Amino acid sequence: MDKDLNNEDSAEQKKRPGCCRISGEAPRGKLHCFDWLADVPGGMAKSDLVEVQFKNTRKGFYKNSIGLDLAIGDLVAVEASPGHDIGEVTLTGQLVALQMKKAGVKPGTELKRVFRKAKPGDLEKYNEAKARENDTMIRARKIAEDLNLNMKIGDVEYQGDGNKAIFYYIADERVDFRQLIKVLADTFKVRIEMKQIGARQEAGRIGGIGPCGRPLCCASWMTNFVSVGTAAARFQDISLNPQKLAGQCAKLKCCINFEVDTYVESVKKMPSKEIRLETADATYYHFKYDIFKREITYSTDKNIAANLVTIDAPRAFEIIALNKKGEKPLSLLRDGEDNRQDKKQYNDILGQDITRFDKKKKKKKQNRQQNKQQSDSNQNQEDQMDKPADKKDNQRQNRKDRNNRRDRRLKPGDTPDNEAPGEGRNAIRDIQPAASPSKRMLNQNDKDAD
Repeated sequence: MDKDLNNEDSAEQKKRPGCCRISGEAPRGKLHCFDWLADVPGGMAKSDLVEVQFKNTRKGFYKNSIGLDLAIGDLVAVEASPGHDIGEVTLTGQLVALQMKKAGVKPGTELKRVFRKAKPGDLEKYNEAKARENDTMIRARKIAEDLNLNMKIGDVEYQGDGNKAIFYYIADERVDFRQLIKVLADTFKVRIEMKQIGARQEAGRIGGIGPCGRPLCCASWMTNFVSVGTAAARFQDISLNPQKLAGQCAKLKCCINFEVDTYVESVKKMPSKEIRLETADATYYHFKYDIFKREITYSTDKNIAANLVTIDAPRAFEIIALNKKGEKPLSLLRDGEDNRQDKKQYNDILGQDITRFDKKKKKKKQNRQQNKQQSDSNQNQEDQMDKPADKKDNQRQNRKDRNNRRDRRLKPGDTPDNEAPGEGRNAIRDIQPAASPSKRMLNQNDKDAD
């Protein structure tokens, strides 16, 4: 069923006049155009000029000198130097002259011719040459690196007949690639043409996804590049952070210019930044705009944010009119009005506060730290409780060791000083108790008398 619908859509698209893409896949860097005069009577007046699109962003204007019946989407073989090239007709009729004027083609420029509609043999050669482009680009980058050239080859495009190859490169400075051309010609056996492009053009050719989640504008619908300046960011009060303002091409984002005109027109309906608001208690200076809400935030300090008060534009104009009359209101706010700056600004669609995941992670981390500290304190308490018992055991063991060493030094029959007689390991068990000093003296007197 879906296939039938797709077939019906494609058939309907083929019937639709003026559409520039009715066959094949849309290439990178689409340069779509629409013939707005297709359904206007007399709009398809006879014109021998046609616009032909090739790979990527390359377009050319040719002359249908032999009067071929060409329509948008036809594949044609056109004149090239040397040989021929294969492209797709994207525009016919009177609008081609306007496109040439837009592209800067001078009126007296001699245009190349359209040879014929592409034949099966032409398409076969074209597809074979196109299949070699990626390998050629990779090998060419290696060759440029071996020659120590400060350049980057971003894309390669073969001519329809395969006799010529265009190498697109980017470089920050002037590069002498004469030797490179010789090596490339000997390697690929084709005629070489070098074209330098900018970083924006390279991003448009390669393509990618932007920070908005959509394909790059330069790779999808943009047809030309307009210079982007930081003044456009200032008009929109965008932070001048180079990392946020730069796109994938390392240049300022093209989308900065898209809304700047709307901002400029909206700012005209707001009070000037130079106007100060006088109240009875303070002087307020401009701090920032909110274009979409038409609100202005004022500060009591000219250089920093202090005592911020947010009011709407009509209230600001009302205070300005009072100041011109010499009157000063008591406050910037209306009677009974709350400061908009103090209101809660960030709510989700359900009216609940936004919860951040990093807060939960931080709480878990704190819990882990608390648990670790608790376990460490418990371990310290256990160690302190075990210390007295360990100390007693150590003292008992040390006393025992000293006794053992002392016993080894004693002779048989000797008694240690700190032991009672008969308690030593080597003491004689039948030693009689020693006599008292008084008895010794009596015994000595008896001997003297004898």
